[in-house]
Amino acid sequence: MTTTTPAFTRTPRALRVPRKGISPTMLRIEALRQLRNPYTLAFTLAMPVVMYILFGASAAYGSQSAGHGNVSFYVMISMAAYGTAVAMSSLTSLAATESKQGWGRQLAMTPLGTVGYALTKLITSVTFAALALVAVFTAGVLTGAKADDAWRWVAAAAIILGIGLMYGLFGLGVGLFFNADSAAALASISMTFFAFFGNVFMPLDGVMLSIARFTPLYGFVALSRWPLTDGVLTTGQADPLWMPLLNVLVWLTLFSVLVVAGVRRSRTRR
Repeated sequence: MTTTTPAFTRTPRALRVPRKGISPTMLRIEALRQLRNPYTLAFTLAMPVVMYILFGASAAYGSQSAGHGNVSFYVMISMAAYGTAVAMSSLTSLAATESKQGWGRQLAMTPLGTVGYALTKLITSVTFAALALVAVFTAGVLTGAKADDAWRWVAAAAIILGIGLMYGLFGLGVGLFFNADSAAALASISMTFFAFFGNVFMPLDGVMLSIARFTPLYGFVALSRWPLTDGVLTTGQADPLWMPLLNVLVWLTLFSVLVVAGVRRSRTRR
């Protein structure tokens, strides 16, 4: 005798929710949500601009020559790189904490799939990183930041946005590994800490410079400044190109390991 599966045990094809890649509605809501978030506006957009104005635009030495431009351009690149790192790390950490809090189960009831959700978060993070860069560069244009050639502006911006994506891995790993309530703050505070000890906010020398070369932001910011300085530091020393490249490669690997460890840790909590 032939048996058939009861109809109520099969999901009718007409009732299956088709999955979408990126939802424009979700992207718009996410962007507006971050724009209404005072934490995001303060640390991602406002802080790099304010720090540039304090240490680059309003400083008496801002118009002095530095490499293929002036000191204001040097400080502008540093602050734009810092703002990009903070934007990528803090916003991706929020995505990781939302996933741990069960947002994925809610998404399963909507047409937006996991890939679409991840892409939405990534696009939002990159957008805010780009906004931070544009804000600092605009402040630089208005306050006398100069480079010898226009391509140096473009090259610095491309390096900042391209390599700055790696800090999305850092934020994702922090969000997965640590408590959801503190992950975003920890990610952005860590970037500020790394900036102070990574030759980003102030020129370092001697032992502090030697230590800085091993920190997560040193290679990224050094490469961002390369179109201006060709690797020459404010102390007169010069870094060979392989040094910041190696720094970036090592920390990219370590951030990837942090993400893997965070995934495993988040699974053990369930």
